[in-house]
Amino acid sequence: MEKIAIYCQIIIAVSVINVWVLRYDNIVKEFVQYGLSDLVRNVVGATKIALSTLLIVGIFYDKVVLISSLSMAFLMICAQLAHISVKNPLIKYIPSLTLLLLSLFVAGVNLGVL
Repeated sequence: MEKIAIYCQIIIAVSVINVWVLRYDNIVKEFVQYGLSDLVRNVVGATKIALSTLLIVGIFYDKVVLISSLSMAFLMICAQLAHISVKNPLIKYIPSLTLLLLSLFVAGVNLGVL
């Protein structure tokens, strides 16, 4: 399970970097749709990138995995709520829902419950 959790950590980190760095123009449009400020967008983005970095660091130093995976899960719950608030089509929920489930899986493995 630990090896699968490490793969999940990498998937989460790469996904977040892909969206928040390579596809940032989409993020700008989404946050406008949600009615959130540039400051909120930038804080969320910086936090997600920092947590992604910690998930990668967690491959070598597991003490940071629990807090970073649970924090990422919290942000993905917030993303789900943002999609709900603007009544996005269900297809828009899938990426953040997937990252939420992966983050909870990583936390569960780290806690020894999975």
